[in-house]
Amino acid sequence: MGSITIEVLVEIKHQYRLSWYGTHGVIHWSRVYENGMRLAEQDGVNRKVLQLFSIFHDSRRRNENWDKSHGNRGAQLALTLRNYCPLDDNEFSLLTTACALHTSSRNHDDITVQACFDSDRLDLGRVGTMPNAEYLCTPMAKSEEVISWAYKRSLVHQLPKNPFDLSDYDELGLV
Repeated sequence: MGSITIEVLVEIKHQYRLSWYGTHGVIHWSRVYENGMRLAEQDGVNRKVLQLFSIFHDSRRRNENWDKSHGNRGAQLALTLRNYCPLDDNEFSLLTTACALHTSSRNHDDITVQACFDSDRLDLGRVGTMPNAEYLCTPMAKSEEVISWAYKRSLVHQLPKNPFDLSDYDELGLV
């Protein structure tokens, strides 16, 4: 079972200011989730943190362009919704660190935080940019195979049938 619940998605959607299906919305989050699950195959990467990062990292954006503090606001939203996050204190700290730093730090010492950064950066095709291995952190993300796989997926602006591994997602009016 994944760490993302319908309840936390509903809470995020209620306060989300941008288009739910926009450049930084739920379709992007679903690809970040899938990228993260692939990167979680690396030793030491925490899947639960990656899953929750996918929905919190851009959840407090104020616009689709440059928004310097959106990562910090996403971390603050995670703190507000802490009871929806099945993480211990260390895991939760990794989540908020990854959210807060995902646009301002190039790398991090922790492989889970690195994988969070990479899961987002691998989805740059949605804004017309091919991911560059030089700006990725983990060995898997830097591979040509993963970059190509993620880039091709990033060009499709469509919510997957079962985003975030939630079979009842569409039944609750979130799509």
